[in-house]
Amino acid sequence: MGRSLDEIIASLPRDQQEQIEARYEELKQEVEGLRELRQIAGKAQADIATALNIKQPSVSKIEKQADMYLSTLRSYVEAIGGKLELTVKLPARPAFTIHHLGDVAAPAGKPTVARRKVVGLR
Repeated sequence: MGRSLDEIIASLPRDQQEQIEARYEELKQEVEGLRELRQIAGKAQADIATALNIKQPSVSKIEKQADMYLSTLRSYVEAIGGKLELTVKLPARPAFTIHHLGDVAAPAGKPTVARRKVVGLR
């Protein structure tokens, strides 16, 4: 009988095991789409539909869309209990986080673009 993946990894030098573990942790933080994000949050399409006051088939449609309004994406993310942040990366500049994009109106007295240093992003 063959060896398990855990056994193969355990037989590797410690530095390679650490590289594999680091890459595994990176991959765990990435998601392929909204459906996977919803599943990670432990929500059903019906839960999202109720939160957004739409029907379940509309949630399915949103999850399959390749392009959508930021306001739709923000509402969806908030319905699963998250918060949407949009970060813009320009060459030779620190990253910017755009607040209130897609909002009907930004709160008075707050800047619409704030500079934020992002560490460890590719």
